[in-house]
Amino acid sequence: MEKFIDNLPPMDLMRSEKMTFVQLIIPAESAHRAVSYLGELGLLQFRDLNADKSPFQRTFVNQVKRCAEMSRKLRFFKDQVNKAGLMSSSRTLLQPDIDLEDLEVHLAEHEHELIEMNSNSDKLRQSYNELLEFKIVLQKACGFLISSHGRAVSGEIELQDNVYSNDDYIETASLLEQEMRPQPSTSGLRFISGIICKSKALRFERMLFRATRGNMFFNQAPAGEQIMDPITTEMIEKTVFVVFFSGEQARTKILKICEAFGANCYPVPEDISKHGQITREVTSRLTDLEATLDAGIRHRNKALSSIADHLAKWMDLVRREKAVYDTLNMLNFDVTKKCLVGEGWCPMIAKTQMQEALQRATFDSNSQVGIIFHQMDAVESPPTYFKTNTFTNPYQEIVDAYGVARYQEANPAVYTTVVFPFLFAMMFGDWGHGICLLLGALILIAHENKLSTQKLGSFMEMLFGGRYVILLMSLFSIYCGLIYNEFFSVPFHIFGPSAFRCRDTSCRCVLFLSWSL
Repeated sequence: MEKFIDNLPPMDLMRSEKMTFVQLIIPAESAHRAVSYLGELGLLQFRDLNADKSPFQRTFVNQVKRCAEMSRKLRFFKDQVNKAGLMSSSRTLLQPDIDLEDLEVHLAEHEHELIEMNSNSDKLRQSYNELLEFKIVLQKACGFLISSHGRAVSGEIELQDNVYSNDDYIETASLLEQEMRPQPSTSGLRFISGIICKSKALRFERMLFRATRGNMFFNQAPAGEQIMDPITTEMIEKTVFVVFFSGEQARTKILKICEAFGANCYPVPEDISKHGQITREVTSRLTDLEATLDAGIRHRNKALSSIADHLAKWMDLVRREKAVYDTLNMLNFDVTKKCLVGEGWCPMIAKTQMQEALQRATFDSNSQVGIIFHQMDAVESPPTYFKTNTFTNPYQEIVDAYGVARYQEANPAVYTTVVFPFLFAMMFGDWGHGICLLLGALILIAHENKLSTQKLGSFMEMLFGGRYVILLMSLFSIYCGLIYNEFFSVPFHIFGPSAFRCRDTSCRCVLFLSWSL
């Protein structure tokens, strides 16, 4: 059977490539470069010789952990850059190559600096929010206190005549009326002012009413400004409230409920004349804090911009290094512990390229011993490898989604390049819409070099990858649309009326009667 397969004529794209099982004996000093160069070729599938070991028992587990930690830091930098609304630079920066050890030090320094800046910014933002809330509470609570004082003075005469003469007043009077009574009272009317999220205001009021058994007066007003949450950086609508009550026990209950609902309480003086002075002091401190926050944001954005310029290159370097060490963990040390032994499958046509890459790795690593590359016999069936190009790759992915052909089996993707677009055109069948598809495909193909170097979204990346599929689908759609006489779902008789007509006169009469009925 093997001789029969070897004697088969070359079929290029029509059949999977012939594979060979090879063994590599790599000196330890050139192992990293050898695996890296082979990874750039992408023509060797290593076999795991340490399948019986757990990931933590392998040789290069520490290097893999370091790469994973650096990947975490890079993801943190990427999140911070996106949160700040900065875009990474697409231009290629002229910078010297950096090795993994130096990159690890740089990432640790940048992470420590960013964490410290974020911590300081959060503290400043929290102070700014507290002062802004205090200012809003002062403005709104002042209005509440003035209106409450006016109502108390206007109703004092009526209370003197109608209520205070009643002997049962102490038992029947409300809390506010007891406070306005001119006789001295052991417990005066007090208030607590603060601010709470608008979504919690209704539940907060109900809880206060139940806890005090109705012995309180609740007043609220919208803050008028949205306040930024320092954790989620979202703008939140809040409501200012003032709770009037009497007694120390009620005050304790109200404060506990405020703490449970996340309401911030601020001291507002009862003397209205002091409000203006306190408001001016708070406004002055807010101005200073705002200037400090702006300076901190500019400094942070500058640091993030310098990171964003190198972020793509650093992520690519860490990803490559992790892939190299993951592959090295699949190799095994020989008895001398000086060489690594690897086994894998490669196409027959790629042996020359692989030998050249291994020789280059030996030269670049200044190794005195070369890498041994030789073929071996294997019992298991070779893997399937189809050589694709830019045009056939999307069709190959469509076929592989349903199943991969066996070794040396005919490749269905070659037939799919014609059958798939034509079946689509039979369903689509509109030469007007086909022209629109054709224009879109031609635009993608014309800007192929530019778009291939950019980071596209998931949808645009799918369209760009299938640009040649869309090209054929559009051409076949135009062809079928002309046959169907369809132009943007409107009949368009280019070739005259349909040829599928009944030529018998009696048949025509029957058709005419059926249409008339």
